[in-house]
Amino acid sequence: MAIPATQIRRGMVLVFEGDPCRVVEFRHHTPGNLRAMVQAKLKNLRTGSGFEHRFRAADSIEPASMETHELEFMYQGGDRYHFMNTENYDQLEMDDEALGDAAPWMQPGMKIVAEYYDGRPVGIKLPNSLVLEVVETSPVMKTATKTSSPKPAKLENGVTINVPEFVGTGDKVKVNPTTGEYQERAK
Repeated sequence: MAIPATQIRRGMVLVFEGDPCRVVEFRHHTPGNLRAMVQAKLKNLRTGSGFEHRFRAADSIEPASMETHELEFMYQGGDRYHFMNTENYDQLEMDDEALGDAAPWMQPGMKIVAEYYDGRPVGIKLPNSLVLEVVETSPVMKTATKTSSPKPAKLENGVTINVPEFVGTGDKVKVNPTTGEYQERAK
């Protein structure tokens, strides 16, 4: 079912030139006495390449019909990540490229939601927060407050994030894996 280009929204997946593409950014633009247009930054979900396209307001676009399945991460072997579909227990593997920025956040037993297009996984959604242990950071300052300047801290999965001065080695912290930001110290 085609929709007008003026209804494009951020995060939407549409079929563009036969490939599923996610809208990363969009801007509805009406220049002076010219016709309205939508300038969109798209990411091809099959190839991972990003590009920009200008849609006329009169253009119609085709939203991609996506399926979602809950997967459980089992283990990593080299650059391959192995998952199990929690609904039918099928196993599948994805590589670093398919996971993109989500790859370093994978932990055994973690449940994710995978988006499928034509029976193939094309993207994943991580949980809103993860609890990880800080394995390396500078010493705790006694006078530190939450608003003081942040310091780098290496987490158990190898990712380095910025944390407040009062977080020390061995502390567990809550992190947003999508942005890589510190949320709070875990209880």
